[in-house]
Amino acid sequence: NDYYDPALKRGRAALLARSGVYVVDGDIADAELLAKLFDVAPFTHVLHLAAQAGVRHALVDPMSYVRANVAGLVALLEAARAADPQPAIVWASSSSVYGLNSHVPFSEHDRTDRPASLYAATKKAGEEIAHVYNHIYGLSLTALRFFTVYGPWGRPDMAYFFFTRDILAGRPITVYESSGGGTHQTTISRDFTYIDDIVKGCIGALDTAGRSTGSGGKKRGPAPFRTYNLGNTSPVPVTQLVDLLEKMLKVKAVRRVVKMPRNGDVPYTHANISLAQRELGYRPSTDLQTGLKKFVRWYLEYYNPELAVKQKQHGSSNGKGSRGRNGSTSSAR
Repeated sequence: NDYYDPALKRGRAALLARSGVYVVDGDIADAELLAKLFDVAPFTHVLHLAAQAGVRHALVDPMSYVRANVAGLVALLEAARAADPQPAIVWASSSSVYGLNSHVPFSEHDRTDRPASLYAATKKAGEEIAHVYNHIYGLSLTALRFFTVYGPWGRPDMAYFFFTRDILAGRPITVYESSGGGTHQTTISRDFTYIDDIVKGCIGALDTAGRSTGSGGKKRGPAPFRTYNLGNTSPVPVTQLVDLLEKMLKVKAVRRVVKMPRNGDVPYTHANISLAQRELGYRPSTDLQTGLKKFVRWYLEYYNPELAVKQKQHGSSNGKGSRGRNGSTSSAR
């Protein structure tokens, strides 16, 4: 859909196609299309990353979240249920399911029954629906709770992305602060996780996914049902994110600091990844400064190639040099 510029999405698709990935342009909630795809290929594994993402947009178009994140997931599970043999499914849930949880770092064992946004509620509903299909039909299901994914080819509605755009354009950026109790105010913090680390976590989940035990919709025994956090375990204040962008872009940001409205955002996120480390071999290795450098390099080359050339020349004149790098596709949230 046009939640953000479709040209960026098609650019990702073209990048995948050049790498030999077959891309089908369709609606995840289109049950007929999914049935045809499952007829064409005997899938052994499904990595489900399609969703209507973003917290604030749900205030404008709530039904798009229900259609993509709930109806779309059910359509996929129905297609997988009817397959013979059934594939193992790994899918993107979200750290937003922790909602107003005050226990940090967030653990898979913490409460997830107090969502702060419709987006979070649809992701939590997806986890409950997945459990039903595991219990009744024997589908092997793994939910991955992503924590603030960022990087090249990412979503323009994410703060790191539109901060970069607005800082370069000289437009003010809005930085939220949250009440820390009494008169104390704190800035928002996020457990920023670089896309390459998320990809490694997804591959680890696929590699360790046990088999589904159903056949043609009939369960023949218990199947794996797993949930993991994929984060970086190092929450960073959004003000520090802006500091880093100013340094990398060589432009001073015009900041507007305001109290966080009730729009579905939460004050902080912080992942406990011990379970993913132990069972998936998940080891995030990219700190925010390193990841942002890669994102900024991609952003300038994609949106502002002239400025990218100038910055490379400036870096070379300082003896630092600059290396090009292809970005990874940043999918889902």
